Amino acid sequence: METETETVARPTPVAPRPALVWSIGRIVVGAVVVGVLVYAYALRIAVGDTNPFDYFGYFTNQTSLIAASVLISTGCLGLNGRGAPSWLTLLRGLVTAYLIVVGVIYNLLVPGTGSAPPWVSVLLHVVFPVVIVLDWLLVGDRPRLPWRRLWSLLPYPLAWLIVVLLRGMTDGWVPYGFLLPERGPLSLLLHIVGLLAAVLLAGVLVWSASRFRGVWSADRRIDRE
Repeated sequence: METETETVARPTPVAPRPALVWSIGRIVVGAVVVGVLVYAYALRIAVGDTNPFDYFGYFTNQTSLIAASVLISTGCLGLNGRGAPSWLTLLRGLVTAYLIVVGVIYNLLVPGTGSAPPWVSVLLHVVFPVVIVLDWLLVGDRPRLPWRRLWSLLPYPLAWLIVVLLRGMTDGWVPYGFLLPERGPLSLLLHIVGLLAAVLLAGVLVWSASRFRGVWSADRRIDRE
């Protein structure tokens, strides 16, 4: 006698309502930031500055674009009731630290020096960093970041600095005045060390905050694969 084997379909994960709302919010915020970056670049093109390496050479623009992409990615995963993989959570921690540095340096050391419209500067240097930090603090859908990975904060800003300094010595373009070659090697060294120290300090804060479960803890599996 033949025995039929019933196939039981696994239910598709569904995000709980708070996770659904927060995921949609992440996607919307990320999409808005991408749209603002594209709009600001279009303004540059309109006045004849079409070089994308100049516009996207700014640390603010690069990190904002990466952070927006991370928000959109984690939001899309959240809509399916899935947690972010460990590499995406680490990337989210990295960009959170970078945007803390962006907000602090711009607002305390070089306020109002950008060429973008004031509202764009406020959004990228104040509003977006605050949103990213609050997202990291309030929503406990991320595991603790291991301290042994703190070093991963440094390769990106080091690579960015190398490219910027090479451009400064060749075509004379740098995104920020404190990186001008004519300021001398000592000034450059002090600013580079200070920037990297600020990145590490921001990273320590982000890594420490990952041990806090947040005001709202997502009731779903965190994908560590």
